[in-house]
Amino acid sequence: MTFTFRPLDPLRDAELLHSWVTHPKAAYWMMQDASLVDVERAYMEVAADPHHHALLGLDEDGTPVFLMEKYDPVHRELVGLYEPLPGDVGMHFLTPATDTPVHGFTRAVITAVMAHLFDDPAVERVVVEPDVANTAVHALNEAVGFVAAREIEKPEKRALLSFCTRGRFLAATGVAA
Repeated sequence: MTFTFRPLDPLRDAELLHSWVTHPKAAYWMMQDASLVDVERAYMEVAADPHHHALLGLDEDGTPVFLMEKYDPVHRELVGLYEPLPGDVGMHFLTPATDTPVHGFTRAVITAVMAHLFDDPAVERVVVEPDVANTAVHALNEAVGFVAAREIEKPEKRALLSFCTRGRFLAATGVAA
């Protein structure tokens, strides 16, 4: 599977995003009760933030098939919760619920997201902080080279702080970035 990326447009993409983030299978995204306006506002804030970026992953036909966010952990999400290193970038990704799952799709998505992040030569390490209860994403993270460091307490959740270096990503996936 090959994916491309484009910046998310908070107004144009809000309806699609709303359908993704409010679905019961997206519970860990913590937007279950969000209205369409709430989603627009949340992603307008992201678009205006120089330290947080939202991108849509597109399939070969140019259809949006997942969401990724990257952020600077020096300024967002993890401030005061760990010692950031130069070259750290934070990441979130969301694959929408589907009635017709494709085997290997989510793993292909996280691999593409990681390769995209490591395409930036300034990125040395990717940092994630999924909910400790989200065992499915822990397994995916491990499959692409993440190593769990410790649990941390965030305002909205208890999270598993994990890191993946460029070398660990290459060793886990064989994808040079």
